[in-house]
Amino acid sequence: MTPEAFKAMELTLPAKPGVYRYYDETGQLLYVGKAKHLRKRVSSYFNKNDQGARIRMLVRKIERIEFTITNSEQDALLLENTLIKEHQPKYNVNLKDGKTYPYICVKKERFPRIFFTRRKINDGSTYLGPYPSLGKVRSIFDFIKSLYPIRTCSYNLSPSNIAAGKFKVCLEYHLGNCKGPCEGLQDEADYMESVQQIIHILKGNMGVVKQHFKQQLQDHIAELAFEKAEQVRIKLEAIDAFTGRSTVVNVKIDNVDVFAYAENKYESVIGYLQVGQGMIIRSKTIVLQKKLDETKEELLLIGIQTLQKEMESETAEIIIPFETELPEHISYTIPQAGDKKKLLDLAWKNAAYLLEERNAGRDKREEKNANLRVLDQIKEDFRLQERPHHIECFDNSNIQGSSPVASCVVFRNARPSKKDYRHFNIKTVEGPDDFSSMKEIVGRRYKRIQEEGASLPQLIVIDGGKGQLGAAVEALKEVGVYGKIAICSIAKRLEEIYFPEDPLPLHISKKSESLRIIQQLRDEAHRFAITFHRQQRSKKSIQSSLDGIAGIGPATRQLLLKTFKSVTGIREAGEEAVAAVVGPAKAKALFSHWEKQPEE
Repeated sequence: MTPEAFKAMELTLPAKPGVYRYYDETGQLLYVGKAKHLRKRVSSYFNKNDQGARIRMLVRKIERIEFTITNSEQDALLLENTLIKEHQPKYNVNLKDGKTYPYICVKKERFPRIFFTRRKINDGSTYLGPYPSLGKVRSIFDFIKSLYPIRTCSYNLSPSNIAAGKFKVCLEYHLGNCKGPCEGLQDEADYMESVQQIIHILKGNMGVVKQHFKQQLQDHIAELAFEKAEQVRIKLEAIDAFTGRSTVVNVKIDNVDVFAYAENKYESVIGYLQVGQGMIIRSKTIVLQKKLDETKEELLLIGIQTLQKEMESETAEIIIPFETELPEHISYTIPQAGDKKKLLDLAWKNAAYLLEERNAGRDKREEKNANLRVLDQIKEDFRLQERPHHIECFDNSNIQGSSPVASCVVFRNARPSKKDYRHFNIKTVEGPDDFSSMKEIVGRRYKRIQEEGASLPQLIVIDGGKGQLGAAVEALKEVGVYGKIAICSIAKRLEEIYFPEDPLPLHISKKSESLRIIQQLRDEAHRFAITFHRQQRSKKSIQSSLDGIAGIGPATRQLLLKTFKSVTGIREAGEEAVAAVVGPAKAKALFSHWEKQPEE
């Protein structure tokens, strides 16, 4: 894949965390990588010139790029690890099964211990994870210990052993980290309630835990036990600050296919995840074009059959978003909550992203086609030699010659290009002379464009009648571009279009798309010029109100405007308030000057 070919598809990559996969022309998986920002990470392979020889060789072999969106960078790390172990891509570091991410184990025993391990044993214990790092597991343990006292010893806490007094509390009890079940100081029901709350935390069900503590808080307040209430409040704050766990968590979810569905009126997208031992093994997203009036149930079934055949999947269970007519031998689940629902949501996120990208592409194509039709209409109505992809429009603004300014607005492909807008202060014209002002700004504009080597527009529109148009034509002749650019003017009264050397105006149908675009150009140029003119008048007003006053220098003017925001604000604040900012002498000088002058 060349950098040019990649550039064409770059914007289809999401600005989200996930895993990307590179394939060669034979379909062989070359490389699996993770990313916090998929578009930036993948783009770096094609846009950097200082890559090593191995990466340059990899890039030359890439023919196809696939990606899977995840909820977080940690999820991407876990998925990357799983895919590398499964497929052993040529350009990835080989990962052996011996290097496994840690799990949290809730031991199947009386008064269950909770600890982290890299080994999963089929002894009925509950394993949660995997987690991306040992540091992540330790942070989770620190958080859990701050909320719940849980034993760390490995004693066999059978009822007979506790009754016989075989054990004594250890230092953890005296530190407040354990409630002493080994001596019968904590009953099993209370201990198991804490274990259930910990499992909720590890599964990301923070709402259940928060509700539990909120109820405790209300009970303590009702009993006026404010010290206990404060301890619970601190725990609630800790829960809010805690970062949730990975999406891919429950090792009991094994040999399962997940199918999500998204659609618009043109097509359906099926998102697919294959899950083994709680981790995503493979993923894919396909598009089904709608031909007739197929129902979403029919399209989902087609997607399931297509993907299972392509992936050669023989899973024992599938997860789907709604019911469809599946073969009797296939077991399915429509989850409403829990880990399976989170996997379904992740598959849907990938399907929805692809659908959104395709919608955006279709809308962009439709808009482009509509704009081309408008440009063709302008070309025909205005008798141009080529489509006017680039149009510029000029307008003047002044009131009795004061603060004369002008504007130039730019449309590209029949849409405003605001980054190209320009405004002008009139420099060479005295008094209200619209013709000379128009000549000045048009001349300045295209003289500069030629000096910078920028491209000329295909059409210039002047806001005004034949007089303004003639002035603009003179300017174009002086800078040597007359005849290279089509130029016209639009008169406001009857919306007449004038062309140079044509005594009669052109009348375009009021319903014409081409006239609508020219009117939009004219109105936008007028708005932009008026806005700039008001800004200039406002500056001049402020300067005239504060300038020329003995004792009021630039620093004082700046301080006053910063404090009171405007001249009106200074006047309304009064002399006493101004004196508190700049001193009595300056305040007196300012208000004495204003008493002799009419308010502007």
